[in-house]
Amino acid sequence: MLRLPVLSRRAALALGLALLPAAAFAGMSGTVAPSGGPVRCEIRAVPQGGLLSLTALVETDKSVTGRYTLEVEGAGRGGGTQLSQGGPFTAGAGRAATLGSVTLTGKGALYDVSLDVTVNGRTVSCNERVGDRT
Repeated sequence: MLRLPVLSRRAALALGLALLPAAAFAGMSGTVAPSGGPVRCEIRAVPQGGLLSLTALVETDKSVTGRYTLEVEGAGRGGGTQLSQGGPFTAGAGRAATLGSVTLTGKGALYDVSLDVTVNGRTVSCNERVGDRT
């Protein structure tokens, strides 16, 4: 029988706080290494004068082709938003390639954004909650 050490409440809290930044970063970007080399995705959110510009990006170590899906769901003062875009892409080595983009109402809105990038049968996902509830 395997015996695991019992953590004190203080030690468990310290461990949880230490791992929190890593967990938050994992939700914003992802990496996978299909046979074409490592593939990284990113969701970039930029506020622009009351609007919010979202851009789905992929960067690879080697040139690859694949498919992507970008989904945005949220709500704000003006109602709800649910959209999806996707399709095939080709990305060159070492350069970020834009897969898709959308501009939405930024003031008083909150959006859940999901990006799935598939290369050689392996998928990397990025998920982020963006917006301004004020």
